[in-house]
Amino acid sequence: MDTVLRSRSSSVTIGAEQPFCVIGERINPTGRKKFAEELRGGDLSTVNADALAQAQAGANMVDVNAGIPLVDEPELLMAMLRTVQETVDLPICIDSSVIEALEAGLSVYEGRALVNSVTAEDERLQEILPLVAKHDAAVIGLANDETGIPETPEKRLECARKIVSVANDYGIATQDVVIDPLAMTVGAATDAVTITLATISLIRAELGVNMCLGASNVSFGLPQRHALNAGFLPMAMAAGLTSAIMSTAEVCVQAVRAADLLLGHDPWGSSWIAAHRARQAAEASAQQEAAPTV
Repeated sequence: MDTVLRSRSSSVTIGAEQPFCVIGERINPTGRKKFAEELRGGDLSTVNADALAQAQAGANMVDVNAGIPLVDEPELLMAMLRTVQETVDLPICIDSSVIEALEAGLSVYEGRALVNSVTAEDERLQEILPLVAKHDAAVIGLANDETGIPETPEKRLECARKIVSVANDYGIATQDVVIDPLAMTVGAATDAVTITLATISLIRAELGVNMCLGASNVSFGLPQRHALNAGFLPMAMAAGLTSAIMSTAEVCVQAVRAADLLLGHDPWGSSWIAAHRARQAAEASAQQEAAPTV
């Protein structure tokens, strides 16, 4: 069951037999005071730089979020999306909780977007799913509802089941619903990650849909976050996770690509070997440029 997303002239396929889809998390002003101030002032230079850096680091898609208090979020999101599309040729995950912003973003996006996100709450389903259907997008479904974030894998599965069912009622194919099994910080609850892994396994077994989560949530508040994220991602992939909104730090991307090889999603290690050779060539070129001239 594959989910296909497109940019202007490229595409990425998320699926159980596909290489893991890395969705760069960086273009988000949450917790980035300087970036938020730049955006508020209409300066999109960091959007440009972050899009390019994540593409160069191996992202298959980029997440774009314009959530800043007291700004015209629809206008800002449209401007950010245009900037990203002019900078890199990668599909985009349009990330907003504001209906008007999602509608504006989808109206200017050139391709097939992934909408982030909808919950199992009736009101949110009724507001967001018609937009997704209208624009032939795919959607991330968060496995929570009016009662909050479920504590058990079974309850999260129940929420996921409802989202898929209602999406089907709106004419959205099951393969275009990407469920978020919810990653919570292990620093706040020792069993947070084991619950997420159990949820991934349940959803994979019953629904067979693709899944995506905010991988960096697991390490929030803890030291050496990239190391924790890099440890978590292969475990989640083995359980059935097929994509993540995540850091494109080298250790995280390499952990994912190593897991692709070990799980059989990189036949004969062709991508792993090609990436190694590209790094060697880049290092040799850098050394040559740094060598003193005689």
